[in-house]
Amino acid sequence: MQITLMKGEIHRASLTEADLHYEGSISIDRTLLEAAGMVINERAEIYNVETGTRFATYVIEAPPMSGTISLNSAAARLVMPGDKIIIVEYASFDEAEAKMFKPRIVRELAPVVWTAPRWI
Repeated sequence: MQITLMKGEIHRASLTEADLHYEGSISIDRTLLEAAGMVINERAEIYNVETGTRFATYVIEAPPMSGTISLNSAAARLVMPGDKIIIVEYASFDEAEAKMFKPRIVRELAPVVWTAPRWI
């Protein structure tokens, strides 16, 4: 039996551009692709945190360290630059592989703010 698991995720990325006239796909900074274990031309599910829209496309590489996350072609109508999106790729595993597999998750970096509990 095959089990489908999340393989890699870029969580709450800020969309840098939406290009209606570009030929298909999502362009992702090469550094982020490698960190999340994503593969060029692989299917990716996109979840727009701002609107709840969900759709699929495929991944292409943007220059490393560019910070680029750009949705292109028809998908550009479903987002706006600045939207927070979640990018997920899935893979199928047999049961033994599934028990051992650990997904690669890249999270948005945000400053941590510590607040003392009320009783201190």
